Amino acid sequence: MKKFKTEDLINSLQEDVRRVTAAAEAMKSLDKIKLGYPLTNGKWTAIQALEHLNIYSRYYLPAIEHAMNEATQGRSAWFNSGTLGNYFTNSMKPTTVYEVKNKMKTMKSHHPPAALNADQVIAEFVDNQNKLLQLLDQARNYDLNAIRIPVTISKFIKFKLGDTFRFLVAHEQRHVVQARNAIHALGIATDKFPVILQATAQ
Repeated sequence: MKKFKTEDLINSLQEDVRRVTAAAEAMKSLDKIKLGYPLTNGKWTAIQALEHLNIYSRYYLPAIEHAMNEATQGRSAWFNSGTLGNYFTNSMKPTTVYEVKNKMKTMKSHHPPAALNADQVIAEFVDNQNKLLQLLDQARNYDLNAIRIPVTISKFIKFKLGDTFRFLVAHEQRHVVQARNAIHALGIATDKFPVILQATAQ
């Protein structure tokens, strides 16, 4: 079981969120038509990758907010990751800033459509990240071990609040790396693309 100092974990997750937000902000200056070009390998476009994350945020952000509103405030100095939460977080996290090695199937209900408005998708993604930052700030006043959040695949499987945050951020890192690779595949230079991962993984 992995153990974290609560304050350090929240600070680290917030830094991760700021990094993926910066990556989305960088996409605002790119050609929106190109960002939606279908890739020859059949993989998602950069905009589809962000929309996939928006789909998850539409579930998890309200679920987290509701759970915290219903819980009694009470801080815990340490967070002990659960077995499942830690496993899925580590499985989701990208290997490097350039690569996602472990492939995973996406539920059909979480597949993004092909036709998307790039400006709207990016704007919603940035708004979601700002909301996530706020929720992480609020979480400082709660025990990350005590609150449980049902996962999208089954309401009977619940992650601790700390693992829910860790999983959600790792999932975002994974698909922002995917978005970066999709942009690169279009021949758009990504050498100045914001760094998505910190030097040391959580």
